[in-house]
Amino acid sequence: MHDCVMLFFSYFGSHIDSMELKNDTRISEFLLLGFSEEPELEPFLFGLFLSMYLITVCGNLLIILAVSSDSHLHTPMYFVLSNLSFVDICFTSTTVPKMLVNIQTQRKVITYDSCVTQTYFFILFASLDNFLLTVMAYDRFVAICHPLHYTVIMNPWLCGLLVLMSWIMSVLHSLLQSLMVLRLSFCTEVEIPHFFCELNQVIQLACSDTFLNNMVIYFSAMLLAGAPLTGVLYSYSKIVSFICGISSSQGKHKAFSTCASHLSVVSLFYCTSLGVYLSSAAPQSSHTSVVASVMYTVVTPMLNPFIYSLRSTDIKGALSEFFRGATKGHFSTGTCACRLNA
Repeated sequence: MHDCVMLFFSYFGSHIDSMELKNDTRISEFLLLGFSEEPELEPFLFGLFLSMYLITVCGNLLIILAVSSDSHLHTPMYFVLSNLSFVDICFTSTTVPKMLVNIQTQRKVITYDSCVTQTYFFILFASLDNFLLTVMAYDRFVAICHPLHYTVIMNPWLCGLLVLMSWIMSVLHSLLQSLMVLRLSFCTEVEIPHFFCELNQVIQLACSDTFLNNMVIYFSAMLLAGAPLTGVLYSYSKIVSFICGISSSQGKHKAFSTCASHLSVVSLFYCTSLGVYLSSAAPQSSHTSVVASVMYTVVTPMLNPFIYSLRSTDIKGALSEFFRGATKGHFSTGTCACRLNA
């Protein structure tokens, strides 16, 4: 899939030069400046981000295995959660492996096609995170405010449709933003003060007119980020209102515990992503923007599995059963092997 997208962008880029009115120079590569210019820090940064990446991949894979292996978790909420875990793995894999390679080889070069492709996948999985969290908020709203009609409203057909629509809108959005980058021309300034090809940073390097690009970014942000955020806030306003109307403290605690994990993930996602765009909008803030982006692209996907596994008794039970079954299978296989050897 990655190679197909790169071929598409290469083909489209070779035929879009006629749209450029000024400089039609097509550079072949960018320089990713990363975090630090000090070589002595690079081993520490490599070990740190490699550890975080492995924790992210393993943690989210465990969530997917727990949901798929336990029939009790074959519900709309955990179906969307497994999709979110898959997206988090892909989201981190879009940026971190390339950064690790650059640190290890001490080369900061990324080709033009690879940069546009990385931008495409980054926007794709960031948008998917946004939409899937909104679907999960709607699921919690139905589960708490309309528990008797939950199985009727959140049926498998609707759940699958919501996830499919999330993928379709994310693919179209990322494709639009990437094609808008292809219409730009770049001159001599090719240094990106970031550890990946972040869309705003790339656009700022263009020597052609970027007014249309900025308008598309602002419009899509209001439409595709503002609308899901509004849906999340509306869902939780209804949830809070419903919980406040419960008379017993035990009922309130039970209702709140059903959405505590998702509320934690939503708060972490939107607070870190908001921090990225506020820091990028401030002047002289390239280093601040890079640090905020680490929270958004690396730390948040790493923490999501821990939030769900620590707060959800269902996930903890499924993981316990999974490891117990894997351990029993390992010992039984070893016992059979020993008997055969005897």
